[in-house]
Amino acid sequence: MSTTPTSATPKSPAPPTRSVLRDPAFLRLWAGTTASGLATWALPFVLGLAVLQRELGAAGLGLVLAARTVGFLAAVAVGGVLADRHSRRAVVLWSALAAGAAAPLLALGLGRSVVLMTAAAALAGAGQGACRPAFQALTAETVDAGRRQQANAAMTMAVRGSTLGGPALTALLAAFLDVRTLLLGIGVLWLIAALVPGGGSAAGDKELPVASPGGFRAEFLEGIREARLHPWFLAGLAALVAVIALGYSATSVALPLISRDRYGTEWVLAAAMTAYTVGALGGALVIARRRPRSQGWAAFAGLGAYGFAPLSLMLPVHPGVVVAAYAVAGIGIELFNVPWFTATQREVAPDKLARVSSLDFLVSYGLAPVGLALISPAIDFFGVTPVLAGCAAACFLVPAAAALVPGARHFARTDPATKD
Repeated sequence: MSTTPTSATPKSPAPPTRSVLRDPAFLRLWAGTTASGLATWALPFVLGLAVLQRELGAAGLGLVLAARTVGFLAAVAVGGVLADRHSRRAVVLWSALAAGAAAPLLALGLGRSVVLMTAAAALAGAGQGACRPAFQALTAETVDAGRRQQANAAMTMAVRGSTLGGPALTALLAAFLDVRTLLLGIGVLWLIAALVPGGGSAAGDKELPVASPGGFRAEFLEGIREARLHPWFLAGLAALVAVIALGYSATSVALPLISRDRYGTEWVLAAAMTAYTVGALGGALVIARRRPRSQGWAAFAGLGAYGFAPLSLMLPVHPGVVVAAYAVAGIGIELFNVPWFTATQREVAPDKLARVSSLDFLVSYGLAPVGLALISPAIDFFGVTPVLAGCAAACFLVPAAAALVPGARHFARTDPATKD
């Protein structure tokens, strides 16, 4: 169902005269998505404050965060099916309300019952997981095709901005509010995510086919079959998994060690992570305005740029090189993410979009903890330099190989040059 033009060189829709940031329906969706992103990010940070204040033990923190991850992975596929079977707006509403309901339970259990907090965290994760594919599909309903790349860039800029400014804001609030109040504040953010977004208004959103009735398993498998019709999507998912499970996991484990042991300061760790987020903001800003002629190849090149992060940690280079490498990695990841989301919204059958998006989140998020769990033993056994070298090679080579898959050049199932 590709909508790419039929010329030999594909052209993305001309940039619209009216910015998506002036569209009230999109701004409501953006506000809801931003609130959910803030709530998602804030929970582990606030729980970390609880550990510092001795209201929660380190083991309890690990158990609660693990329960949230399990809840997310269990609900993301279900959320994709529900968002294709029912109103995407309704799925966002009820999943966000479920996540919001977990906040007072977390506050009630803090210092009293780790079991209650674990159950509440699982509920929060389930709400988060169920709303992710619904938000992705709702974007396609709310924004017309010509402005979706700009819309997706605005979404990711909100997420990166929250990551950049969130710690300082939370630390400031923690000076005046206790942890329980901050947890209730997370519930308010989820309430905003539930109530603020409106329904889809883009042209054609009322023509979405109704999902055929059936069990969750059958409908999710139908989404997998849709994904298999798009080789570029499967190739991109494989490349994304390689970068997240190997590159991101390796740098997450190795960067704190190298910052401490090689440079003797935590400054390198803080500066590199800040540079990554600032780079991602810059990458999102660039891709909001630029539409490469071969968007798939450009996106895979951006994803492969993450390899510079583990590469910079291999040798005793100046710390500025490490910081610069992380900035490049941040730019590259958004040069991939924004066209990736936009192409998925364009190419995938509308009635299966949420399920295909849930497959994306399920695989990428699901394998990330596996990578984190395996990297530390690998470093202990092989040493940090060989592991970083292998991860850097994977970050460079897997996206390069994915770019050779049919349709990868333009993120389109049918090469526009072959269409009549």
